[in-house]
Amino acid sequence: MKKIDILKKLRSSGLRPTKQRVEIARFLFEREKTFHFTVESLNKFFEKKTTSKIALATIYNTVHAFKNAGHLSEVEVRGKKTYFDTNVSNHHHFYDSDTSELIDIDANDVIIQKIPKAPNGKKIKNIEVFINLKN
Repeated sequence: MKKIDILKKLRSSGLRPTKQRVEIARFLFEREKTFHFTVESLNKFFEKKTTSKIALATIYNTVHAFKNAGHLSEVEVRGKKTYFDTNVSNHHHFYDSDTSELIDIDANDVIIQKIPKAPNGKKIKNIEVFINLKN
């Protein structure tokens, strides 16, 4: 992804492209594979990796602005942890409770034969299968 794409992604999220936000965006989006993270794990990474300080509030606000703009999806694990996913396509997840790791499952690898009708006044937005793993 080119620098201009990062700037567009920031601006489309309603964010001014500051040095810290560009650094966060590059880390999230200039990579081969999509991945899952928490705001806390992202903060720990930047505390260790960078010489410039990035405030936790900046990380939090940037991540949520990207989520609100559709650049990240949010995955809540049974009210325990909130992960963010750089893969915004429809897909499913394995969750390894021993390692706290989320693993993508391609939507085509899950076959759903029947789903219940949505309650009155509601419609189904999407279906996500979440499979818990343990050793």
